[in-house]
Amino acid sequence: MKIAILGGTGPQGSGLALRFAMAGIDVVLGSRNADRAQEIAQELSNKLVGCLGTISGLNNEDAVSAADEMVILAVPYSAHDSTLLGIKEQLNRKILVDIVVPLGPKPTMVDMPSEGSATEAAQAILGDDIPVVGALHNVSAHTLNSLENSINCDILVCGNDLEAKKKVMTLISKLDVATYNAGPAANARCIEAITPILIRLNISKAVSFSHAGLKIWEPGT
Repeated sequence: MKIAILGGTGPQGSGLALRFAMAGIDVVLGSRNADRAQEIAQELSNKLVGCLGTISGLNNEDAVSAADEMVILAVPYSAHDSTLLGIKEQLNRKILVDIVVPLGPKPTMVDMPSEGSATEAAQAILGDDIPVVGALHNVSAHTLNSLENSINCDILVCGNDLEAKKKVMTLISKLDVATYNAGPAANARCIEAITPILIRLNISKAVSFSHAGLKIWEPGT
């Protein structure tokens, strides 16, 4: 399997690339600058020892075309809409996994678009023929890049296409995390809004932890 991560040169995208490659999945990093993508891909590849998956780099359009089916969008929110408009044609018959959170000027607050969430905005831009699945919103970049530790949170997945959600959940479960179907794309409004709350807690001097994530509590455990 080969997936594309757009924004893969950033901390969250890079962490995901390493995690997926360690799970045996080939990853293509996408960037506006192909040379930058190739440079980061080589740096990340140097960290991999004995992994079945590979990491390479291309420009955004070519990265999407190279992916078998799954394309993860991990760009800053300021580049969210423009990136999607630039790759819409290449996304035909693929699934977009949107992990972007629309943070405001202060990272402890969201600034939701008129559609309600980044996930819903992506679906509006791409149209109904390209399924958009929101996921991985509440995992910190620090956690993803701490390869010596397992991911410390569960993953809520939302979207309007059930089959696409199931495929995304299967992909993410390869990172050895629990995934949960959190309903339609509209529920991304709640899921994305959790991230600034976690950021606020993680930087607070009133708590003893940092880089915390979200866990679903099971009764009786």
